[in-house]
Amino acid sequence: MHATLTVLALWAAGLGAAAQFAKLAVGFEALGAAYPEAGAALGLAVSSLSVMGLIFGLSGGVAVARLGARRALVTGLLLGAAMSALQALSPALPLFLATRVVEGASHIAIAIAAPTMMAELAGARLRPAAMTLWSTFFGVAFALAALGGPALIARYGLPGLFGLHAAYMAAMAGVLAALLPAIPRAPAAATGSGQGWIGQHVALYRAPHLSAPALGWLFYTLTFVALLTLLPRVMGPEMPRWLPAALPLASIGAALTVGTLLLSTLSAVSVVMVSFALSAAAALAWIVTGGAPPVALALFLCLGLVQAASFAAVPELARSPAERALSNGAVAQMGNLGNLAGTPLMLAALGAGGGTAALGLVLAAYLAGLAVHAALARVRAQPISDRRAT
Repeated sequence: MHATLTVLALWAAGLGAAAQFAKLAVGFEALGAAYPEAGAALGLAVSSLSVMGLIFGLSGGVAVARLGARRALVTGLLLGAAMSALQALSPALPLFLATRVVEGASHIAIAIAAPTMMAELAGARLRPAAMTLWSTFFGVAFALAALGGPALIARYGLPGLFGLHAAYMAAMAGVLAALLPAIPRAPAAATGSGQGWIGQHVALYRAPHLSAPALGWLFYTLTFVALLTLLPRVMGPEMPRWLPAALPLASIGAALTVGTLLLSTLSAVSVVMVSFALSAAAALAWIVTGGAPPVALALFLCLGLVQAASFAAVPELARSPAERALSNGAVAQMGNLGNLAGTPLMLAALGAGGGTAALGLVLAAYLAGLAVHAALARVRAQPISDRRAT
């Protein structure tokens, strides 16, 4: 019972980390009104978290492994609480942007440490279900923010939203400090912390059991947020108004139901590969049908399976908590790269060839994700001596 409660608390901490993005997504117009002089610089308030994750995602994995996941998580939550509390004071724009950069470090710590500890505490039998639950943290947080955020801002302004987030993060830090056991720190040799920034990246991305979840995740994130953001342009004026809200909910539902069932009988990597193939088929059907809403729903149902199995693949392939922290760091890094690059790439495709070109990009991404996983699975199947010889 204690382990189950702790796993749920770790997922709840993930909601706080996702809310570091969601609070500005729902409050972006209010933020522009609060800082009318910001202009284009206001975009930095959103993108700075992704840039931090891209640059320091893997380094964050090393740090979590060296510090211990419990310490890194509680520190990340307290740091996030402090930054939200500062934001609630409506500081000058440069200070506000600085808090977002520091908040990026908080986000990295939580996004790496929480799933690492969930995998450790859940045990082998419940691990796939725990990782499936973790995979929903972004979608659930954005849905909750969309439901409650506008009313909160209308009544209390942005300071009210930021203050509530600060209180939530501080409360989760207290809860998890009481619930979490200490996981031994990894020695420097196990984390590559003496290799330098470039050496760490080369070592991890050359390890097929550590890099596979992250490299597959890149092609998922390249399309997911971009499709939701640009859906009206992809589908045109005939798009049903209910569809943008239904698609992420379909993804979450598929992850928690079909994803959990499949992961109880199949390997996570197998589920990822099958789901990428199904997603590619759905993208092709979307192109052929011209954007029928049931086809769009089918695509996001398939993406929910990619989402669930990608996180489950980390503890399946990584052998120790230290390796899982490194692999989760790489997932965070590639996820941020996909989120940063996806929308500009899809905008370029829309400009070049309309919705068909944008969906062609989506189709290519899923085929690439399938190909990467297949190639890395073949490498993992080779004896270590054969890998070194190539």
